[in-house]
Amino acid sequence: MRSRHRGIADDLRDQIATGRVKPGERLPSESRLAGRYMVSTATLRSALAVLQREGLIEKIHGKGNFVRRSFRKITYVGGWGTLDLWTSTDADPRVTVRTTTMGAYGDLTALLRVPDGSPLTEFQCLSYQGDSPHSLARIYVPRDSEPVTVFGDGISSTRAKANFAVLGNPPAEVRETVSVRLPTPEEASTLRINAAVAVLAITRVASDASGRVTEAALLVFPGDRVDAVFTTHHMIEERQTQT
Repeated sequence: MRSRHRGIADDLRDQIATGRVKPGERLPSESRLAGRYMVSTATLRSALAVLQREGLIEKIHGKGNFVRRSFRKITYVGGWGTLDLWTSTDADPRVTVRTTTMGAYGDLTALLRVPDGSPLTEFQCLSYQGDSPHSLARIYVPRDSEPVTVFGDGISSTRAKANFAVLGNPPAEVRETVSVRLPTPEEASTLRINAAVAVLAITRVASDASGRVTEAALLVFPGDRVDAVFTTHHMIEERQTQT
């Protein structure tokens, strides 16, 4: 016998698939839906959780459950973090930037090669497709390496291309570590994704010619929303033969 919450999920899924409930539309309140299906709120939430895991709906704190719009993938270009936001949407892309002063701690001390408590500037960058968060970056810069340029001119900027990097001068070396993992509770909440949805996590460390780390970035992308492209350039030695 099929469980009640699965049957509710099937009915809501069919409404979404047939367009009776459209992308971006808010679902009725959970109490109203529970009354419509004559089930408890707990059973109704179990049905909604099924659709959240499938990526069909998203829950926005304080606002309710909404049918998710289809996401186009963006392209992350390795080597210096070019994020091509125009590949994700026809609408103007948007990146919000929040700046915080803090002291180095935990893994940041190893990434930046600085003593515990060293002053840092954190840039938290959140890109959006429409009203939905699309990707998250936390970028850390030692205070003695003041950035030449910063995203936009304040807390929010809109650009055709965004570099998830803050220093103006190109680094001598960029090292990127790529992994696939589950999001932390904070990442899942910020990106409005289910905690069971895998994310692509990129840790990028930039160094200058002297080997000093100038920036460390922790990038997180929902796995279904990004293509990561890395290009290797081989040096070809040319030899001339004397005759």
